[in-house]
Amino acid sequence: MSQPQIPNEADLQAYVDGRLSPTHRAQIDLYLADHPEALEQVRAYQEQNRMLHGLFDHVLDEPLPEELITVTSSKQRRGVFRVAAVLAWLLVGGVSGYLFRGEVTNTLVVSTPFTERAAIAHVVYTKEMLHPVEVGADQEAHLVQWLSKRLGHPLHIPDLTTFGYQLVGGRLLPGDNTGVATQFMYQTTTGVRLTLYISVKDESSAQTAFRIEEQDGQQVMYWAEDTLSFALVGEKDRQRLLAIAQLTYKAMSL
Repeated sequence: MSQPQIPNEADLQAYVDGRLSPTHRAQIDLYLADHPEALEQVRAYQEQNRMLHGLFDHVLDEPLPEELITVTSSKQRRGVFRVAAVLAWLLVGGVSGYLFRGEVTNTLVVSTPFTERAAIAHVVYTKEMLHPVEVGADQEAHLVQWLSKRLGHPLHIPDLTTFGYQLVGGRLLPGDNTGVATQFMYQTTTGVRLTLYISVKDESSAQTAFRIEEQDGQQVMYWAEDTLSFALVGEKDRQRLLAIAQLTYKAMSL
C-alpha cells in the first residue's frame, strides 16, 4: 500500500471544515493515524471552531434591524446579507460587567469592539500549535522594540512568572479601522495560555477602571491608561486575573 500523501495546513483545515472529498478525507485519516502531532493540530482546530461557534452563533438568531428589513433592491439585499454575515462573527452579545477598582458592580453591559477583538485573537492564536506567535521570547528585546514602534508608545512586557506564566512571544494584529494592535502570549508548564492584547485607546475601551466581561467561558479583563487600552484573556480564576491585571498595569506604567 502506498504511503498517504503528507497534508499541508490548508488540507488539515479543510478536513476539519468537512470540505474534502471522501477519498481525500480517507487519505488524511490514514496519515493522522500514524502522526499524533498532526492529529493534535486537527483537534486544536476543531476546538477553535467549537469556541468560535459558541461565541458568535447566537448572533445569527437575532432579528435584523427594521431599517435593513425595508431594503428592496436585490443587489442591496445581497450587500446587507454579506454585512450581516460578517457582523455575526464579529459581534458578542450581552455580557456581565464588573467594576474592579473598588466596589464590584453587577451591571449588565454590552461587550465592546475592543474586547471582542481581544477575545477573538485569544481564541484563534492560543489554539495554534506550530505558530502561536510571530516573534518568540528568545527575541524579547526585538519584540518589544518592534511592537512599541508600531503602536507609537513604549511597551514593557510584564513578568508573570509569579503566577506560573512564561512568555511565549508576541505578534502584530489589526486594531480598529485605523490602527494596529499587539498580542503577547504566556503559557504555564501545563500548557494553559494567557494573552495580553494592547491597542491605541478608542471610545469603546476608554474605561480607566479594571472591568471584566464574560462570554462562553472567556473572561476579558480590560482597562485603559494614557493612550493605550489593555485586555487580558485566558485566566479562569477571576481573582487571579485581577491580580495579573494589577501587576501588568504597574509594569506598563514604568
